[in-house]
Amino acid sequence: MAKEDYESVIGLEVHAELSTKTKIFCSCPSEFGGEPNTHCCPVCMGMPGALPVLNEKVVEYAVKAGLATNCTISKDSKNDRKNYFYPDTPKAYQISQYDKPLCENGYIEIDVGEEKKKIGLTRIHIEDDAGKLNHDDYGRGSLVDLNRAGVPLIEIVSEPDMRTVEDVDAYLKKLKSILQYIEVSDCKMEEGSLRADVNVSVRKKGAKEFGTRTEMKNMNSFKSITRAIEYEIGRQIEVIENGGEIEQETLRWDEVSGRTFSMRDKENAQDYRYFPEPDLAPIRLSEEYIENVKNNLPELPESRKARYLAEYKLTEKEARTLTNSKYLSDFFEASIDICGNPKAVCNWLLSDVARILNEKELEPDEIPFEPKDLAELIGLIEKGTISSKIAKDVLEKMFEENEVPSKIIEKNGWTQISDEGAIKAVVDKILAANPQSIIDYKAGKDKALGFLVGQAMKETKGKANPGMLNQMFKDAMK
Repeated sequence: MAKEDYESVIGLEVHAELSTKTKIFCSCPSEFGGEPNTHCCPVCMGMPGALPVLNEKVVEYAVKAGLATNCTISKDSKNDRKNYFYPDTPKAYQISQYDKPLCENGYIEIDVGEEKKKIGLTRIHIEDDAGKLNHDDYGRGSLVDLNRAGVPLIEIVSEPDMRTVEDVDAYLKKLKSILQYIEVSDCKMEEGSLRADVNVSVRKKGAKEFGTRTEMKNMNSFKSITRAIEYEIGRQIEVIENGGEIEQETLRWDEVSGRTFSMRDKENAQDYRYFPEPDLAPIRLSEEYIENVKNNLPELPESRKARYLAEYKLTEKEARTLTNSKYLSDFFEASIDICGNPKAVCNWLLSDVARILNEKELEPDEIPFEPKDLAELIGLIEKGTISSKIAKDVLEKMFEENEVPSKIIEKNGWTQISDEGAIKAVVDKILAANPQSIIDYKAGKDKALGFLVGQAMKETKGKANPGMLNQMFKDAMK
């Protein structure tokens, strides 16, 4: 059978670090960085007799995430001990939630091409993060840093509703966007603030039963996740086609070789010996509390997209691309508040700015200039100070230099030529050098005008006012 005869089934367990000032069960700072073992205390170090105290903000943030993803919020949940031993888990257990999570039965709508899909969420629960092992480059051992131990997490568990890497990519980007909009996590994947465990299985098309799944742990890059899934789908199909069976196991993705490697057999819930956390009281939420959190939710991506369609007359694709990133969307709005030209701001952000970000492998929140600078650039084009062509060069410099557009233009002598006498001299010169274009234009070939304007722009190194050039060429060739 061919690969096309199989269907993949994918589910994700996404861990997002919450942006609280302190950890989940103690008052240690939860910020990223710091010298090893300087953000910890007896509680997050698992010292005997140290008692946890639940951070109320963690519950609020988890409820916000649940409401933003259409979950049912439990009024009666509890914390549990998930028992396992690993060097970066000082208590030898993780405080998590098992049978009574805070949020259940939600969904996220995603756009894949022109198709809309609904991805179910099984649950969202709170838990504490583990520490971090720093491995010696020379293989002499590992050192444990407990700064991250006790940092609050929410785990967002999807239903196995995704079938392609495109589904996964759209789901992760939408989920990241929602978490950033409601400001519960910064979602900085490079710092481990957002990472995913990926469950993959394959089955023959038309089959109702799921295949045996494998799990890839702690992946923190969209690119790596999609590469790993594509490889694992191909590997599983090859094993089945060769008469083998898929083993349920935990895998490690190796970015360099582009392969997965077995780590251990997949644990089941009973392996963790869950039991209620005896040092923490149950979490009881009133209807009033839940409604208060719901009423204070900020604008979400879908409602902001609808507003852009109605208010700014953007296309569906433009509105969706802008609102996929809270930072980019906020940048868009701040820019149009200054220059009042939403279409121009949208065009610049989704064309030249997006191109440069892609080339430099930067995220939108790494744009090195402010919304007022893009608004100034657009204003300079509208005033005729620079041409659109020169503006592209200015934008490149804005990414490279810490200068505002007007300073860049002044420093490089890029002010647009709008003097009639100077432009007429250029027009006369280009017409004299291209008599055939005059004949073509008079014969109704409009492309001849574009050619002449292009030659004039080349002559003036892009500084001539294109509108004036167009008109002068037309007048001269009447």
